[in-house]
Amino acid sequence: MRNVAIRSIAVCRRTDLAYIFGDVDLATPSALRIQSIIQRMTDEGLGEIGRLRAEIAVLHARVEELESALAERSSGGAAGGAAQPGAVSADAHTAFGPLAWLLTPARAQIHWRPDGTVTRWNDGAERVFGWSEGEAVGRRLSELVGADPVSPDAVRALLLDWAENRFASATSEGRTKGGQARLFRWTHAVLRDDSGGAREIAAIVEDTGDPPWSEHVLLGRLQLLLQLVDHSRNSIFVKDTDGRYVFVNRAHAEALQRHVLEVIGKNEIELSPLATEAIEQVVTKEHEVMAGGKAMQYEEVLRLGDTTIHFSTVKFPILDGRGEPMGLGGVVTNTTLLRHAEAERAALQEKIIVAQQAALRELSTPLIPIADRVVAMPLVGTIDSARAAQIMETLLSGISSQSAHTAILDVTGVRAVDEHVADALTRTARAAQLLGTRVVLTGVRSEVAQTLVTLGVDLSGITTLGTLQSGIAHALRNPGNQRSAG
Repeated sequence: MRNVAIRSIAVCRRTDLAYIFGDVDLATPSALRIQSIIQRMTDEGLGEIGRLRAEIAVLHARVEELESALAERSSGGAAGGAAQPGAVSADAHTAFGPLAWLLTPARAQIHWRPDGTVTRWNDGAERVFGWSEGEAVGRRLSELVGADPVSPDAVRALLLDWAENRFASATSEGRTKGGQARLFRWTHAVLRDDSGGAREIAAIVEDTGDPPWSEHVLLGRLQLLLQLVDHSRNSIFVKDTDGRYVFVNRAHAEALQRHVLEVIGKNEIELSPLATEAIEQVVTKEHEVMAGGKAMQYEEVLRLGDTTIHFSTVKFPILDGRGEPMGLGGVVTNTTLLRHAEAERAALQEKIIVAQQAALRELSTPLIPIADRVVAMPLVGTIDSARAAQIMETLLSGISSQSAHTAILDVTGVRAVDEHVADALTRTARAAQLLGTRVVLTGVRSEVAQTLVTLGVDLSGITTLGTLQSGIAHALRNPGNQRSAG
């Protein structure tokens, strides 16, 4: 029975074998393992983490098959003649598909100091240029590759904070140890020392003379990047300078309630479910980003029907090799649920604060029954207008509920008595008297008495005593008959 092969395609979903593996022979044991894993993934209804683990297992199975194929081809090549180290046949390139670059030898990595002295030379560099690490480290780069690929001006241009992760690419002619002239691409960055100066130039070097293999490498990297972006929960997109979509990931297409293929080539007005005013707000901000020529991060609050949606947005101009804008990129996170949670938390905190304040008010104005129809209110701390009102409310309510004939106001713990405090005390006493209750003011220290006299406070009808104890004794000795019990 003929084996059926699945060819690589560019647009697939997560579980499509063609999207992940390129050419897969479905009759091989590894392919059967792959199908078994995917079937188990479907049958068991794995969650997000389980699905990712299953995909990793699939990748391991595919890598094992590719390694086996590579070993078989290497054995076949050895039988027909010696092969160059690290060499892979054109047939192998075709068979391995877009992810074949995962199995390639290490890419050439070279580090050198600003004076040109090589400090790092890996196996990939030996494979490309022919010099071993022992031969290369300590020598000048130009002696090894026949060129100075990164100029001093280029080094100065990249001498930035390492956190910016800036790099550049340069193409230059060079030669191998055997004297062969080739064209190399140097993707490089400048590593800084503690003082901020250039410590080393680090580069990844690629031989541009193998276009078919380079295309496979590029396609493999592109597919890896696309899978990474497509699995993001954030909306990620690219627009051209006219505002038309040229790329969207799955999350953004779902936010637009469209298929990915429906989005490409259309603009915000044609696609967005937002209100017209919200669309205009989005487009205006994008024009501002393009005009400013630099990335912007901001919060957006947009209307969708009767609903308000919150977004955390990063948008940036995409520049060509000349630094001219050729499009706009965006990464957008819907933070609506987060904002709602924050609002609920703030409301809950406000309720807690109100409850705490009520509890503190009760503690700051306690009304204590001393005996039958005798109540006492010890006051502590500072009395402001809000607390004075609370004192009056609590005392009058207690007098009514207790049918009290005597109410004792003890000011021993009051820090200071000024005009406002004195007025609050006298108004409270007058209100209690209107209910037929006698008011006894205790805890009046000498300085408090002097303040009351100086202020001319009218204490007529109010009995004043030195201590709470004497006030209680006075109330018990003189039960009074101003207020009936019923």
